[in-house]
Amino acid sequence: MEIFKLISLLSLFLFVGCADEAQKEITTIEPGATAPSFNLKNIDGQLVSPESYPDAKGFIVVFTANTCPIAKKYEDRLIALGKNYNFKGYPVIAINANTPGLLAGDGYEKMQKRAKTKGFTFPYLYDEGQKVTDQYGARVTPHVFLLKREGSGLKVVYTGAIDNDIENENPDKTLFVENAITSLEAGKQIEVASTKAIGCAVKR
Repeated sequence: MEIFKLISLLSLFLFVGCADEAQKEITTIEPGATAPSFNLKNIDGQLVSPESYPDAKGFIVVFTANTCPIAKKYEDRLIALGKNYNFKGYPVIAINANTPGLLAGDGYEKMQKRAKTKGFTFPYLYDEGQKVTDQYGARVTPHVFLLKREGSGLKVVYTGAIDNDIENENPDKTLFVENAITSLEAGKQIEVASTKAIGCAVKR
């Protein structure tokens, strides 16, 4: 019996070690890096990619989730960002970062329901296999990557949090994404190009 217990403990340690190692292998792309392109299924069944927006100057790409309480707190702010910046050439594109098999609440049908309930005005994309999530190195939900179009490609110019007020109670909060876009539009260098994204860990 003691031998079986020892084997079970060793198996557990190996599993945890492998999981930790897999997490370490995820590298978050930084400002200045070329942004990976993508072509993912939207909640309406249509494929969406950056090429779907030929006139866009850039994109507010947000890795989010249905089941994260912090991501939910930012949903209304994402809707506002979409309304305020889509016509300026920076549409919001949301991508569900979680593995549906681990959390049923993040499945495709649940995404459709959540988007309808909240009235999302932006694409909400299903990242099967988490390929794009891993390419960007998204670690939490929400995790934002502001992209700027450069020629035929895209460059990351800001990554991190949407703002520094999760509860959305401070009128003087710092609007990281909005400030970055303001700098882009003015042809100025983005003063804060990277912040720590705060949210629920991506379920891999």
